[in-house]
Amino acid sequence: MPSPKALRALPLVELGALLLVALLCLVFQLRLPGRLPTDADERAMADVLARDARPGDAVLLFPWWTERARLFVPSSVPVYGWLESDGADLSAHPRIWVLGQPELPRSDVGAFDAAFLPGRKALGPESRMGPLSLRLYENGRYRPRHWVASESANAAHVYLEQPDGSRRDCPFDGRVHRCPGPPHLYVAPEWHEILYEPRHCLWMHAPGGAQRLVAEFANVPSGMGLRLEGGIIFEFAHSKDPRLSTSYLGVDDAASGERLLDVPIPPGREGVQKAEVVLPPGPPRTVKVWVQADNAESRQVCLDVMALEPAVGVKP
Repeated sequence: MPSPKALRALPLVELGALLLVALLCLVFQLRLPGRLPTDADERAMADVLARDARPGDAVLLFPWWTERARLFVPSSVPVYGWLESDGADLSAHPRIWVLGQPELPRSDVGAFDAAFLPGRKALGPESRMGPLSLRLYENGRYRPRHWVASESANAAHVYLEQPDGSRRDCPFDGRVHRCPGPPHLYVAPEWHEILYEPRHCLWMHAPGGAQRLVAEFANVPSGMGLRLEGGIIFEFAHSKDPRLSTSYLGVDDAASGERLLDVPIPPGREGVQKAEVVLPPGPPRTVKVWVQADNAESRQVCLDVMALEPAVGVKP
């Protein structure tokens, strides 16, 4: 048991600890302004991008939460930054500008480099604008897109399909393909978040039961990598409630009925799920992009399908 003398000293120890924490916080606050960019720094960065960025370039924030930079980056250059975006392929962009603030607390340059650098090559020296750093990289993970479903949504033929093959059309109203029934049954390109990552994708909520919601696309190029990416949005993916059912995302060849891609998303599986197949050379084909879930509750799906240059070393 502590002695009376130790008990009397305890308040003084607690006071000293509080004063130390307060002093450290004060030092942190006094030093912080010198680690933050000024408006002049941000404008200088924006001037470099306005002058040197090319169509197709992108900006990646480091650390990912330095959102203020978005106010200054030219609107023609997309900006990426979310939890774990350091390792994102950003395969739609041949070049990536890394906009960093390496002097901020908990900016782990080593961890960033380990996630970002594989497959990338610096195209010049780093520029500094106060505490801001800016460096351009060639993106070795770049894969040109030759067709993207979310960019072709207006031309799709959308319908609800029963297991016996019967259909009910979802007419296009100039903005979305709206299906008969509940208001959430429609197909349209929208912005949604899948495990913190903002994605421009096709909203396709499963109708429930054995029927499928189908978006049919013509003139999809052959001889390419056909890639399906999708997931459950926001917090709905996390739950493992036994009442929930697996969502199935797929792509079929419309002419033959062949299953080209199939991605199951069971309850509790978070993040973007991906599958890819290399289509053999030939004429353009029509594909059926579909979703199905026996119980559609909390199975809010956003997905995209694209025809990409085959990955290096992969022959169609």
